[in-house]
Amino acid sequence: MDYGFVRAAAAIPNVKIADCVFNVEHTAQLIKEASSKGIQIVAFPELGITGYTCGDLFGQRLLLEEAENNLGDLLDMTSSHSILCVVGMPVQADNQLFNAAIVFQHGKILGVVPKSYLPNYKEFYEERWFASAHDTNCNEICLCGQEAPFGNKLLFRSGSLVIGIELCEDLWVPIPPSSDLCLNGANVIINLSASNELIGKHDYLKSLIKQQSARCMSAYVYSSAGFGESSTDVVFSGNGIIAENGELLAESTRFCMDEQLIYTEIDIERLQNDRRQNSSYMSCRTGKDNNYRTVKFELPTTQVNLLSRKIGAYPFVPSENEKLSSRCEEIFNIQISGLAKRIVHTHTQSAVVGISGGLDSTLALLVCVKTFDRLGISRKNIYGITMPGFGTTDRTYRNAIGLMKFLGISVREISIKDACMQHFKDIGHDVSVHDITYENSQARERTQILMDIANQVNGLVIGTGDLSELALGWATYNGDHMSMYGVNGSIPKTLVRYLVRWVAQNETNDDTRKTLLDIVDTPISPELIPADEHGNIKQKTEDLVGPYELHDFFLYYFLRFGFRPRKIYFLALHAFKGKHDSAVIQKWLYTFFRRFFSQQFKRSCLPDGPKVGSVSLSPRGDWRMPSDASSDLWLTECKSL
Repeated sequence: MDYGFVRAAAAIPNVKIADCVFNVEHTAQLIKEASSKGIQIVAFPELGITGYTCGDLFGQRLLLEEAENNLGDLLDMTSSHSILCVVGMPVQADNQLFNAAIVFQHGKILGVVPKSYLPNYKEFYEERWFASAHDTNCNEICLCGQEAPFGNKLLFRSGSLVIGIELCEDLWVPIPPSSDLCLNGANVIINLSASNELIGKHDYLKSLIKQQSARCMSAYVYSSAGFGESSTDVVFSGNGIIAENGELLAESTRFCMDEQLIYTEIDIERLQNDRRQNSSYMSCRTGKDNNYRTVKFELPTTQVNLLSRKIGAYPFVPSENEKLSSRCEEIFNIQISGLAKRIVHTHTQSAVVGISGGLDSTLALLVCVKTFDRLGISRKNIYGITMPGFGTTDRTYRNAIGLMKFLGISVREISIKDACMQHFKDIGHDVSVHDITYENSQARERTQILMDIANQVNGLVIGTGDLSELALGWATYNGDHMSMYGVNGSIPKTLVRYLVRWVAQNETNDDTRKTLLDIVDTPISPELIPADEHGNIKQKTEDLVGPYELHDFFLYYFLRFGFRPRKIYFLALHAFKGKHDSAVIQKWLYTFFRRFFSQQFKRSCLPDGPKVGSVSLSPRGDWRMPSDASSDLWLTECKSL
């Protein structure tokens, strides 16, 4: 597997009911097309060789023999292709007829999986013709002159890829066979189906597939009968759906009269990581039947140079606009609830926030305002402190003052220049040398002011630093690194911008909205270095440590899935194609890992703050790392890219 990806497809061929020759010809054509696209696994609909809606024709010996004969032809026609194929047909065994999936490769049948649960209600009459997999003890079958394993407890393995098979109704029962298949190792489930269309059924079907793939932490490849199966009282729309751990990766066009081949890449490494991380996953296997047989095969190799699945550049930000609004509201509610609990617990009625006119302090202030409103505490008990320094620009100063006034909090302005000048004199630092001492002295002076004012008003200092800054260590130790409660500690920089913009878009006060939108458009800067000759921000964070959109992308895939630099680099090339070239991505990826490892000591003593998403760096929660861990493995791989 290249980068841990397997390319899988759901095929929906043209079908003529009871015309095995026609059906096999079209199945073979799609197999050859799939093979030419580098697809490694392809699934076809239920009973596709004969057609699903044959009815009592399934009792005709001629049809059953022709199905087997034409399966033999299909094996011959595709024997030169190494793609793993799964097709459906009626199979005779143990003096019974079974609705089965045939798994084959290179002209060899690897296994035959009969359907476990037969629908026999309303428009379905499968028990009229077929027996359930539960009604036989047959373990082997002779088909097309080949001996092959037979049963519903077969697993098909190639390295870390393990495939399990279920058929249509198997998915709809309370405990689908795929649940046990996955507990016994399957990470890709293939479902051969012939599910007819009804109003609202499609949405329910998609929810079933997504939920089952999420519950099993697996991929789910679903192929259902199309236009050619529509007959008498039922209509089939041709549903091809591929999901991975609750996420829909690809789907066919419904009610299309042409045959279709939909495919995407399944990330086996990602699924393995989630299963390893979830300590309760394998505990479900206790007391279960583990009598599963494994059939080994060799997955065809393919170059995954270009992914067909979408890799979003902003993994922390919902891509759908309608979801973005509800997600922003949910995030605010988590932040508000966390801060409200801390305020109630400490019996304080005041909060102190340093306001710079930048994104992070703006978000922290908005959370404070909404929290105090919800608790019924006057906004005047929020003390916004703006502390102009050597690098403060008119733009950020005006926005800081304006925002505080528009929100109706208590405003205080305390310049740090004189205090810092005295400090430089005390420690013998040349004020013209704008080094790390020059910068960090300002950050620590500001923190001292906030802490002391919090003592004066019997309040809490609310931290403003975000997740991205914590990952890079872009915080002054015991300066802006410290607070009494950090409301933004689980919010990455890319998401902070969206949250502030969302508040602006929903703000009824024009002055507040205008100020918030200008803050969103202001370059990110700690403003610790004097402005340029035009009074504009000279010290831009992203010029120094790299684009936050890249670092947030690196952070997400490193922490959430445990991916190595090589794979993160590969994904970033796809996500930022046309925006960041390979040299830029490699440069900042190296910077990310260098800083992430060297700055762990700052994260080891973080103040409390609410966990918001699936990625957190709290030493009491998601991330426990030695402060002195070596970064050599990761940096060496970064250099080799």
